[in-house]
Amino acid sequence: MSNALAVTDTTFEDEIEKHEGLAVVDFWATWCGPCRAIAPMLDQLAVEYEGKAKVAKLDVDANQKTAMRFNVRSIPTILFFKNGKLVDTVIGAVPKPRLAEKFQKYAISETASVKQG
Repeated sequence: MSNALAVTDTTFEDEIEKHEGLAVVDFWATWCGPCRAIAPMLDQLAVEYEGKAKVAKLDVDANQKTAMRFNVRSIPTILFFKNGKLVDTVIGAVPKPRLAEKFQKYAISETASVKQG
């Protein structure tokens, strides 16, 4: 059971592009071995960043429109959105510390900008 929210072509705009704060989307497919390898790491990060980041998964086979819209050519591809805008991309099965670094960077940037003001 995944801690990530399943999104589709139909729900992507409401769930991700209208989300305030950090939203992380894993573009994956059931037949993709590297996708299955990083899924547990994303689930752990979803728990660790609960309340600070929304973690979602989009099956590229069932939702080709959104995958094409964001030019996803290989999977896994993880897109990072901040207040609905694409801010970063990670392609391939990477170690958890690399993903955690991105979560940390974008989850805290909002509070850091408030402190600077």
